Amino acid sequence: MEIHPLLLVLIIFSISLSFVTLSTIRMILMVKGYQYSAAGLSILEVIINILGLGLVLDNLANVQNLLAYALGFAAGIIVGSKIEDKLSLGYVTANVISQDSSGRLAIQLRDKGYGVTDWETNGYEGKRSSLQILMPKKQEPELYRVVKELDPHAFIVAYDAKTIYGGFWIRALKKRTITVSD
Repeated sequence: MEIHPLLLVLIIFSISLSFVTLSTIRMILMVKGYQYSAAGLSILEVIINILGLGLVLDNLANVQNLLAYALGFAAGIIVGSKIEDKLSLGYVTANVISQDSSGRLAIQLRDKGYGVTDWETNGYEGKRSSLQILMPKKQEPELYRVVKELDPHAFIVAYDAKTIYGGFWIRALKKRTITVSD
C-alpha cells in the first residue's frame, strides 16, 4: 500500500511526538516512584517507537521522513514536559531565606496553611530567617506568589522531595488545604 509522501511525514512526526511524550512521562513516573505505571506505559511506548522507526527505516531515502522523526522527537520533549507540569506529581521542599529575622514570615505562612519549620541563620549581611516548607508540587507556584507578596526580597530554592517519613505532614496530608489569598 502506497502512502502519500506528505501523509507519511505527518504520520512519522505524530508517532515520534507520541513516543517521546510517553517516554518523558514514563521517566517522570519512574523518578516519582510510580514504577508499575511506568512499566505499563513502557509497553505502549515501545510499540509506538518500533512503528515509527520502521516507517523511517523503510523510507530512509526520503530525508523529509528523517527530519519529521527528529522534529517529532523534539516536540515530544516539550509536550511531555508540559504534561508533567500539569500533572504536578510528588512533593517539593522550598527553602526560603528572609532578611527579616523576626519570624513574622513563618507565622504568616502558617496562617495561610503551610507547614513551616524555621530557624535563625546568619548571612553575609547579618541575621536571617530560614524557612523550610514541604508541599505538594502543584502548590509550588502559589507559594512563590505568597512569599513574594509577603517578602519581595526573600530568596527561594526548591527541590523535589523523594521520600517523606514521619512528622505532622504524614498525619495531615489528606486533610490539609492551603488558603489562597485574593
